[in-house]
Amino acid sequence: MTSPPVPLGSVMTTVGIIGAGHIGTALAKGFTQNGYDVVIANSRGPETLTDLVASIGDKARAASAQDAAAAGDIVVVTVPLKAIDAIPVAPLEGKVVLDTNNYYFERDGHIVDLDEKKTTTSQMLQEHLPASHVVKAFNHIMAADILTDGSPAGTPNRRALATSSDSDDAVALVTRIYDEFGYDTVNIGPLSESWRVERDQPAYVVRQNADELTQNLARAER
Repeated sequence: MTSPPVPLGSVMTTVGIIGAGHIGTALAKGFTQNGYDVVIANSRGPETLTDLVASIGDKARAASAQDAAAAGDIVVVTVPLKAIDAIPVAPLEGKVVLDTNNYYFERDGHIVDLDEKKTTTSQMLQEHLPASHVVKAFNHIMAADILTDGSPAGTPNRRALATSSDSDDAVALVTRIYDEFGYDTVNIGPLSESWRVERDQPAYVVRQNADELTQNLARAER
């Protein structure tokens, strides 16, 4: 049984980011702009992230995946699906883990349980991290839009993003993070429903407000 996540009202000042591709880079910049410290890792080693960290600023540093997982009060996993077995387990116990992943068989190879709709990418990460609180986040927005398409709360036609988790506290945390980045939130429900915002679904990488997103989620077909 997983332990409860850090209470939402607690001070969370450090975000670990495992994966330094387009999404990881955009999130690293966004989190630091919102006042968080960021510890970012990739598969090639922290010495390869010197230029990236310099471009983000003083609130970011590079580390190994193990150290990024340990340092983060919350942690983002943004690696190709085929690489999730390499995500460290022990340092993520009890933590909220944001999963940005989507399944691309061209990149990841065919995964039978996904092809046969028996599971979701987020459920796969949750199975790998049984003592963590996995929550879907930032998976159905283009990386280039993350830092440019947000707007203040209450803005008419504000863009909305979906989230999904088996933990209500994790959903609440992502809702707060989305708002900090400039987005409304639509909660899909448990991780078993997270397929509704994945590749080839009506809500995938489309700019939509909360009402439009809700309608597209209902139109999703498996």
